[in-house]
Order: sequence, then C-alpha cells, then structure tokens
Amino acid sequence: MSASQHIKTTLYRLWPKSIAAQLIVLLLAAIVAAQALSVWIFHDERRITMVAAARDNLLSRAISIATLLEETPEELQQKILDASSSRYAIFWIGDTPLASKPGASRFEQRLQGYINNRLGSDYIAHINIHADEKRGPRDRDRNADGNPSWRDVPKGERPPNLKRIMNKPEDLSLSIQQADGRWLNVATSYRPPKGAIIPLLVQLGLTALAAVLIIGFAVRRVTRPLKDLAVSAEKLGRGEDLEALKPTGPKEVRALTSSFNDMQDRLTRFVKDRTRMLAAISHDLRTPITSLRIRAEFIDDDENREKMIETLEEMAAMTEATLRFASDEANAEPAEKADLGAMLEALAGDQEDMGNACSVKTSGTIILSCRPVAMRRALRNLIENGIRYGNAVTIKTELSGDDVLVSIRDKGPGIPEDRLNDVFEPFVRLEESRSEETGGIGLGLSITRSIIHAHGGTISLHNHPEGGLVAELRLPLG
Repeated sequence: MSASQHIKTTLYRLWPKSIAAQLIVLLLAAIVAAQALSVWIFHDERRITMVAAARDNLLSRAISIATLLEETPEELQQKILDASSSRYAIFWIGDTPLASKPGASRFEQRLQGYINNRLGSDYIAHINIHADEKRGPRDRDRNADGNPSWRDVPKGERPPNLKRIMNKPEDLSLSIQQADGRWLNVATSYRPPKGAIIPLLVQLGLTALAAVLIIGFAVRRVTRPLKDLAVSAEKLGRGEDLEALKPTGPKEVRALTSSFNDMQDRLTRFVKDRTRMLAAISHDLRTPITSLRIRAEFIDDDENREKMIETLEEMAAMTEATLRFASDEANAEPAEKADLGAMLEALAGDQEDMGNACSVKTSGTIILSCRPVAMRRALRNLIENGIRYGNAVTIKTELSGDDVLVSIRDKGPGIPEDRLNDVFEPFVRLEESRSEETGGIGLGLSITRSIIHAHGGTISLHNHPEGGLVAELRLPLG
C-alpha cells in the first residue's frame, strides 16, 4: 500500500460515521477556518488600531502633564512625573530633548501638528516614531532608524527607572519644551500584548461549544426517528410483526415514517394474502388427489396402477409439505435472543444419537436475534441433507463484523457447478440419490433459503476443493 493510500485509509477510519458527528466536525472546521481567515485578514488592522489608540492616549497624557507642570511648583513636579509614568511609558524633565528634532515621516508630522494645535505656538514639540504599526520595531539596534534613542540621554539626566522600563524596543520618543527652557521627555516601549490570542481562543471555544450543543440537539431530533426507522426496517426484513411507528421529528422525517408504515402494512397484507392462497390451494388439492388415489386402485393394469399411485403419493407429499410451510409462515413466531452455538450443538447431538457423524466447532457464545423454531428448522434441513447425501457433517461458526458465518460441510459427491443455484428452487431434484425414495421432494432447501432470507441473512452453496458440499450462511447478529 502506497503512502497516499495509507493516508486515505487512515482518514476514512477516523472520519465519523454518524450524521450528527459528521455535521459537528464540518461545522467546527468551518468555524475554525473562518476565525483563522479573519485573524489573518484583520491582524494588521488590529495591531494598528491598538498602537494608534495607545499613542493617542500617550499624547493626550503628555499634553495634560505639560500644561500641568507649568502651573505646579518645581518641588512637586517630580511627584507628578512619577505618578504619570507606567510600565509602558516614562516621563522626566531634562535639559536635553530626547527627540532632538521633529520626525520626517508623514505620520510623525501629523502627530507633531496635533501636539502644536493642542499646546499652542508657544510650545516646541518633537515626535520620533521608532516602530512601524504593522511590522513593529524597525530595528532593535541603537539609532538604526536615524532618530535619537533613550540610550543617547546623558546618564546624569536619566531617570533611575528608565532602563528598567525601556527593556523592550522603543515605540515612540516625545519631547515638549517648557517655558523655562527645559524639556518634558517621554519614552514608550508599548507593544500589543502577546496574550491577545487567548481571548480569541476563548471566544472560539465558546462559539464551538454553543454550536456543538445546538447542532447536537437539532441533529438528534432528526436522527432519532431515522434510527428507529432503520431498526424497524431491519426487523421487517426478518419477517417480524411490528407496530406502526409514531411519526416524529421534522416534516420530511414524519413523511418518511408515514410512508414506511404504509409500505409495511401493504407488504404484510400481500404476504399474508399469498400465504393464505397457497395454503388454500394445497388444502383443496388433498381431496382430488385422494379421490384419484382411490380410483387408481381399480385399474387392472398392475404396472400402470403402481406408477399412478406412486405419482399421486408424490403429489400428496408435495401438497402436505407446501401446506406445512404455508401454515408455519401464517403463524410466524416472535423473534427472540437465542444462543446459536447451543442450537447447533443440540442439532448435532440429535444426529449423533441416531448414529450419524456430526461435529460442531463454535467461536464462543453467539447470541442471535431470530425466530428459534424457524431457524432450527432451516439448520436441521441443511444438516440432514448433509447426512443423507454426504454421510458426515462438520459445522463451523465464526464472527465477521456484525455478522456470524455458519459453514456446514458434508463428505458427499457435491453438486455440478452449473446446478448449485437450481437446488434452491421448489421441487427441484438433481440426481437419483435425491429422489423421493431418499425422503426428499425438493422443498427443503427452498424453505431453508426462505427462512434465512426472512432473518436478513444469505445462503450459498459451493463444492469444497477436497470434496463434499459446503453450505455457507451469513446471519446478522442484531
């Protein structure tokens, strides 16, 4: 097996089989794909929005602090600066501007104009942007973007916590000149938090959970009546008597259930009508056959008399067999759980008690849902045929998925390959050894096949390479 075939086989095994599971998997895949596509498309927009909001907030704070410092005594200014600093931005006053000149980019010039409009023409403000909104920091190296960095600030003018706060690449540098000639410097190292994906995952998980619950409830409402319908169809195929199903679920499922009930009623009436007709014909034939048998006794020609009586007796046997079969079908027994292995061992024991060779090899306990009397009759027909024409019978059973395989092999001459299917037809006898003198009239295998099919199974015949005929049955366990 090639690698591609192995992958396909593995995916087929992992793919859920039920409608509910398939819909849930497909829905979850659609939700995850849509969320991933949204994140991929709007990731940059989200970063730009968050960075722009942070910068706008910083500029507003810087303007407010710059105007406040003008009205605050010098001994209190440091407290204001310390209170305004955070883990993303630090404020301090120094003789040297952090941003020695205005930024050259269009965005920096626009922010520069925003600061000047808010503060007025008496203030000089310089803004330098060290990071791109989409791609983050331009370069982690010092002065790689051509603008001064906080590292260029003389150590004597640096605030004590500047290096500790600025432990990440810079985002923005701002310098506003005060009325006394000193500069209000602001350095930021803000970055959108990396943990921002966690809320997205939580949102995705809650959405998926809600979808699974809703879809699970909706699909259950659809599949529950479908499952009941499948079970009833399986039982109907085995010939069991069923009550009409109650239509439930969506409109289409209710219509399907109603159609199944109508079909079940028609099939049941059709089978019962044909069975009653067959029984009536077989019953009515008994009288003319008996009358002809009496009249044949008065024929003078001994040879013709014996042949006619022999033919009439054969017709009477066929009629009785047909009548018994029709009677059994008209009074079908209810299905129940039965131990197939115990049933076969009992049938084999009966043959051994009569001095016939019959052995059974079963694969543990096999519980079969069947009509026990009818199933026992079908198995007995096959075993007795094997004993009658093959002297000895070997029976084996094995499990195959949801089915059980029963193999019944005899030691006889077998059957010509082109006639293997003919023996299932009513009243067909192939050889002299299968004449009425041996007890057969040609209905045994036909009845057996009818019983096996009524149980949802199959039966086939084939010649064994080492001799003998093998009857192979496949029966569902459910």
